[in-house]
Amino acid sequence: MIRERVFHFTREKLADLKSQAQAESSTERISSLQTLISHIWRAVIRNRNNPDPDRETRFELAVGLRSRLEPKFPENYLGNAMVIRFVVLKERDLLLLEGEKGLGHVAAAVNRVVAGQGEEKMMEELEAWIENPRISGLARLAKETLLLSSSPRYDVYGNDFGWGKPVAVRSGAGNKFDGKVTVFTGVEAGSMDVEICLSPETLERLGGDQEFMAAVGV
Repeated sequence: MIRERVFHFTREKLADLKSQAQAESSTERISSLQTLISHIWRAVIRNRNNPDPDRETRFELAVGLRSRLEPKFPENYLGNAMVIRFVVLKERDLLLLEGEKGLGHVAAAVNRVVAGQGEEKMMEELEAWIENPRISGLARLAKETLLLSSSPRYDVYGNDFGWGKPVAVRSGAGNKFDGKVTVFTGVEAGSMDVEICLSPETLERLGGDQEFMAAVGV
């Protein structure tokens, strides 16, 4: 059984998290989304049963190709222009306490994976996939894996089907599993809404985690 809950992060809270991550990692290249991923990842590992410092945990995310290939994809391209990447860390790296630069350490690891996706590497993998196509499914995910779905770049609140501007956006009932993290832009400019699916026990502990909830807005 899983439960889901939506957490709202205001532009101001995201800016505070980003500033913390950049200060702890001594780099300004870390984005707001990379920081938010790291904040969520650390909190989930803290609140799952029986954390093991030596166990590997993975965060799976899609890296877009649209701006990484030449010529660039047109804005109205409807296909999936992305590759899947894993950020892999030991749980001890995510269990660092406040003051031990834990957020910056994890955010820097996420940034390295995303920033390392250049055109040459992308083309090599696309050509290899043509030779040996692979179709993935949710069954391949280990229980220590979190997966990022959607993106705050999508203008979901710009859609008007004749009923006016949406008041909220949710992902629906399908394809839910323990560890799925769905991110949407928030209704206010610069904010983000995050829908997190976890076991009921972990989700309840997450909602009571002071370090995590300190960044959650109303």
